[in-house]
Amino acid sequence: MTTVISSSVQQFQTCIDACNQCMQACEECLTSCLKAADVQARTHCINILRDCADICAMAAQWMSRGSMYAKEFCQLCATICDACAAECAKFQDTHCQECANLCRQCAEECRKMSS
Repeated sequence: MTTVISSSVQQFQTCIDACNQCMQACEECLTSCLKAADVQARTHCINILRDCADICAMAAQWMSRGSMYAKEFCQLCATICDACAAECAKFQDTHCQECANLCRQCAEECRKMSS
């Protein structure tokens, strides 16, 4: 079976991929943070990880369907990814540092897509 991707969606593929990677990293980081001994100190991080995972998944969906609001939505996604990266960077765990990096990359791709 061959997948046919429209040219309007194809131009967003790098951003869609970045959003999906970021969503996965946030979900994995969230799960690990919930198991951490200092879980109480991570409450804000856990909440923003949930927001970031959700908005990344939705941004990928909106770009995939070619929504006329995808660019505006990706601007908000970039803002949330930046905030999530800053919060995750406060923790030294490998999963937090990797998540912060993927959030930064996603924010950059979302800014490129929305400009």
